[in-house]
Amino acid sequence: MTTVVISSRLREDRLDYLTAMHASLTRQSVPWEAVIALDGASPDRLPTPLAQDPRVRTLALPRPVGAACARNLALAHVRTPYTNWADDDDLFPDDAMAVRLNTLESTRVGWCAGWSEDQHPDGSTTLWRCPTPPGRHEAGDVWTYWKSPADTIPIGPTTILARTDLVRAAPMGGLVHGEDYCSALGVTALAPGVLLPVPVYRYRKWDGQMTAQVGYDRLEAAAREHAWAYGRSLRAVLRGGEDLGAVSRIS
Repeated sequence: MTTVVISSRLREDRLDYLTAMHASLTRQSVPWEAVIALDGASPDRLPTPLAQDPRVRTLALPRPVGAACARNLALAHVRTPYTNWADDDDLFPDDAMAVRLNTLESTRVGWCAGWSEDQHPDGSTTLWRCPTPPGRHEAGDVWTYWKSPADTIPIGPTTILARTDLVRAAPMGGLVHGEDYCSALGVTALAPGVLLPVPVYRYRKWDGQMTAQVGYDRLEAAAREHAWAYGRSLRAVLRGGEDLGAVSRIS
C-alpha cells in the first residue's frame, strides 16, 4: 500500500544510518516498498540488508543531480497508492505507517501526517509539534499556519503519507534545499487531510545531517521565501483566483 522514497549518495558515514532506516521499515505492521534514488552512487555500495530485500528497489542515476531531482525521478517507479518521503539517515517509529494508512483508508482524505521527534546522539528524543493543529484540514489550510517565511514550517514534510497522485502533482521543489517545503505545501493544498497528534517520524540529529553543514544557512532564507510564496499563490489559485492580498491579510 505504501512506498517510501529515499535519495542517497551512499556516503560512508551514512551507510549505517541507512541500514537503521531500513530496519525501522522492517518493523512496520503494514506492507511497504522502498525506492532508493542513488544520486550518482554505485548500487554496489548498497548495504547488504537492503540489497537482499525484494521490497527495496533502486534507481541508479549516472551522475549526482541533487536530492530534489533524484526524489522526483524516483516517483516514476512508485507503484503503490500511497507515498512517503524519507531521508537516508532517519527512522520511522514502529506504527508510523499503520496509524496513518488506517486514517487514510477510513476517512478517504488525500494525506495524513503526524508529529516528529528529534533523535539525539545519546538515543534520547525530543518531540516536535508542528504549528498546524491536530485534526482535519481542508485543502490549502495548512499554509495558513505558516505566518511568515521566517517562522517554523507548518508541517513536517516527511511525516506526510499521501496519495501517490497528489505527490506526483506536487513533487519536490526546484531548490538546493528546502525542496520538501514545497512538496508539503503542494500536497496539503491539493486535498484535505488529517494531522494526528502522534509522532510518526524521527529526525536523526548529528554532525553529518544537511542542516548542520557549513553554509547551509546562506540560502535558507531564500528557500523559505520561495516555498512560502509558492504555498500562498497555490492556495489562492485553487480557490478560484482569490486576491493574494486578501489571502495575506486573513491568514
